[in-house]
Amino acid sequence: MTDDAPGTILVLPGGAYQHLSDKEAEPVAEWIRSLGWDARVVRYPTRARHPEPLDVVRAEVATERAAGARLVGVLGFSAGGHLAGHAAFAPDSTPEQRPDLAVLCYPVVSMLSSTHEGSRHNLLGADATDDLRAATSLERLVTPDAPPVFLWHTVVDEAVLIHEHAYPLATALAGAGVPHEVHVFTEGEHGVAMRDDIPARQWMPLCAAWLAGLAAGS
Repeated sequence: MTDDAPGTILVLPGGAYQHLSDKEAEPVAEWIRSLGWDARVVRYPTRARHPEPLDVVRAEVATERAAGARLVGVLGFSAGGHLAGHAAFAPDSTPEQRPDLAVLCYPVVSMLSSTHEGSRHNLLGADATDDLRAATSLERLVTPDAPPVFLWHTVVDEAVLIHEHAYPLATALAGAGVPHEVHVFTEGEHGVAMRDDIPARQWMPLCAAWLAGLAAGS
């Protein structure tokens, strides 16, 4: 833990819980470090059934907190966004396991949706019950004590449909009174990560400002 860093952010790449995307891994952690935060990639288990990936991330959050991090955040893309949100909202987490902030980038949110079934099958199995699917759907886990959330998505994402994922989560956050910031961009296919040739790249300076505000208020 760097002495003057406001905290540590754990980066969770996407990949449908099947693999981990390289472009959503170390380049993102490097960018976060350029903002003055500590950051590292958590290579959580893939093709592993719930709750194994969640338990790994919760343990990593607790490790950073025990090491003295003032703030511990999670930043995830797609399936990694689902995992980051799950770590932020899971009802059975201890205070040590729950992150202080979550950045969710075009996240898989609902396990009840028919879209991005690869994430659901890899995490829950093809024969998951409706109860299990509901219990791992982020929009159903939000409570007023959830940490602040930065959420962004694009309207043209055909893999993770915004109206089935980001919008229901944003509604849940607003309904619970959770501090949050939501940005929707008109361009950018699924998995754009840090591409710098589309308007959605604005998520990065917007997120940097949001993180700076949290650091200043901590």
